[in-house]
Amino acid sequence: MATYKKTGGKIKKTQQVVEEQSTTAEVFNTLDETASKSEQWVIKNQKIIFILLGLVVAGILGYLAYNKFVAAPKEKEAANELAFPKTYFEKAMTSSVAVDSLLTLGLDGTDGKYGFVDIADKFSGTSAGNLANYYAGLSYLKMSNYKEAISHLQKFTSEDELLAPTAKGAIGDAFADINQPEDALDYYLEAANLRDNNFSTPLFLFKAGNTAMELEKYSKALDAFSRIKKDYPTSNEARNIDIYINKATFAKN
Repeated sequence: MATYKKTGGKIKKTQQVVEEQSTTAEVFNTLDETASKSEQWVIKNQKIIFILLGLVVAGILGYLAYNKFVAAPKEKEAANELAFPKTYFEKAMTSSVAVDSLLTLGLDGTDGKYGFVDIADKFSGTSAGNLANYYAGLSYLKMSNYKEAISHLQKFTSEDELLAPTAKGAIGDAFADINQPEDALDYYLEAANLRDNNFSTPLFLFKAGNTAMELEKYSKALDAFSRIKKDYPTSNEARNIDIYINKATFAKN
């Protein structure tokens, strides 16, 4: 019995080895067939493959060349052009006389130099062209040309901590001045939530709260005023915030 069991075990083991070798052979045969088909496909389509690789390489080289010989010089030229109208804008911000005249010079340019409007148009896609929209929007807002102010400010994009919310808030100011408080409220809230800092956030929350009070949206007003008190207690807007909270609470009830 012991001899029979031992022999049977050897037979089983031999069968198992044969099966494993057979399976392994099948796997390698399958891999060989797959590799062979892949090689045939590559040989058959090598022309297309080389063309595609050539297009990818050409695209990368073209992109690098564009950045070096077109985009970079254009950025530099735009930045140089922007310096001229900025001087008029800065003078207007610190002057008490002839403000509109200074802003107009900044917008339209003079002495053969571009103003913000032309820079935004001719150098669109550059950082300076984008920034020109910001200055143009604020200039038009100061001159009460609200339609143009909104148009330029909506084209401006930024990741800056203060410029981004200031642009959105300025759009809110423009809508408030043309008696569209619903739109103003939306932009004030967007400006407040765009960045979290102790200057722009409480400022636009305060404007949002007052606009919400005007629209009789007292819950929104209360939320805005309460947020100032809770999250920005050292801000200028927080000084008398309890008065506004009490007004909103009373109106809500």
